Amino acid sequence: MVGSTAYVAMCRADEVQGEAGTNYQGLVSQAAAELQQYCMQNACKDALLIGVPAGSNPFREPRSCALL
Repeated sequence: MVGSTAYVAMCRADEVQGEAGTNYQGLVSQAAAELQQYCMQNACKDALLIGVPAGSNPFREPRSCALL
């Protein structure tokens, strides 16, 4: 009796894991689609794609002191 109870519990655990995996796949697919849509909509504002004008680049090398 103990062996059959363990088997039933193991089968139920496998079933629950399978159900959880199916639900997460749908959520991941939806999130990926939303992320892709967001990236496509905001690509025109992305500095890595369009570049940064030289005058407004905060990462440029600092200029040396003119007094020296």
